[in-house]
Amino acid sequence: MKPIRVALLGCGTVGTEVVRLLTDQAEDLTQRIGAPVELAGIAVRRPNKHREVPEHLLTTDAAALVSADDVDVVVEVIGGIEPTRGLLLEALKAGKSVVTANKALLAEHGSDLFEAADSSGADLYFEAAVAGAIPLLRPLRESLAGDRITRVMGIVNGTTNFILSAMDATGAGYGETLEEASRLGYAEADPTADVDGFDAASKAAILASLAFHTRVTAADVYREGIRSVSAADIAAAKGLGRTVKLLAICERVVSPSGQESVAVRVHPAMIPRTHPLASVNGAFNAVFVEADAAGEMMFYGQGAGGAPTASAVLGDLVAVARNKVASGRGPRESAYAALPVQPMGNTPTRYHISLDVADKPGVLSQVAAVFAEHDVSIAAVRQEGRTEDASLVIVTHAATDAALRSTVDKIGGLPVVREVVSVMRVEGEE
Repeated sequence: MKPIRVALLGCGTVGTEVVRLLTDQAEDLTQRIGAPVELAGIAVRRPNKHREVPEHLLTTDAAALVSADDVDVVVEVIGGIEPTRGLLLEALKAGKSVVTANKALLAEHGSDLFEAADSSGADLYFEAAVAGAIPLLRPLRESLAGDRITRVMGIVNGTTNFILSAMDATGAGYGETLEEASRLGYAEADPTADVDGFDAASKAAILASLAFHTRVTAADVYREGIRSVSAADIAAAKGLGRTVKLLAICERVVSPSGQESVAVRVHPAMIPRTHPLASVNGAFNAVFVEADAAGEMMFYGQGAGGAPTASAVLGDLVAVARNKVASGRGPRESAYAALPVQPMGNTPTRYHISLDVADKPGVLSQVAAVFAEHDVSIAAVRQEGRTEDASLVIVTHAATDAALRSTVDKIGGLPVVREVVSVMRVEGEE
């Protein structure tokens, strides 16, 4: 059979592993696909930094490599928006299948890529964009295509999960745990994308788009990071039999009038230690999926790293190469539902609120009156300490996030409340 010729864009941690797997498994891949796979070239910025790769494959001209007539598939692992977007659009418009791990590009410009793929009949695969080695997107896109998914909730960022897991295990604060994560290589020199939730928000947009057949962008996702999570928050969660995780939550929401919408958010939350996601520690990822017919499922594994991510890239490459051999194509974008994205303020959630209060009669009644004023029901309340160390801890029942936020703002202005120490959302059983 005629070889499937592959252009690889990028040869960093993931790209190097892609080259290794293509070389080490060449014979097996030929049997699985029905044709050999050959590297047509590898686009890099500095060829002298890649001595482990055959020199004749390296080029600094990514555009020329993508437009080469003998290239069948473009594999992209360089990241970023531009020039990557232009390169992949050119490939797709020319009928060349694309495999990408670029979650930011998909979350911001996925519609452009899908439209280009549809116009030319090319494949667009992106399993490696979310949760590394974990087979997750293809089950949502294909295996569960006959079901109705109602909720997707997961841990999709290894750096933040490592930090929160370490805080839970040691009792240390955020700052010192971040330093340890950096020393061990779990956090980037600039961890902003991870700790402020941007990475997880991009992944949440992709998950929601697939699960609910609706175009969701990163801008549609409500986002909070973990910088404000304190050792006291972790301790409070332990006291409730819970742990704190940075969660990506995508769910169908039905209004009282029966109108369906999609709510997509990323934020820290307390979850019961009995929940399957509570035991996901270190840099691992896991995603919990709920569907009408299939019920509850959890996908778990290594969410990042060169070899795990390359595994997902190779899985996609095998799929698109098989389609080339069989003159077929993979699934197209499914966005027929076009559900509106619900603002965070209208989304039902629950709060854990810690207040520094004056230790005198009537404090609880004044605080409770504010909750009643905003139609927010209290699930549990306890007072800790006395005199200057007095604090009040309140856990609410579900209410709209706007009502809960207004309640907290009003409580912060009460004369008997010295400080709103912390506010954290609560997920799982009440």
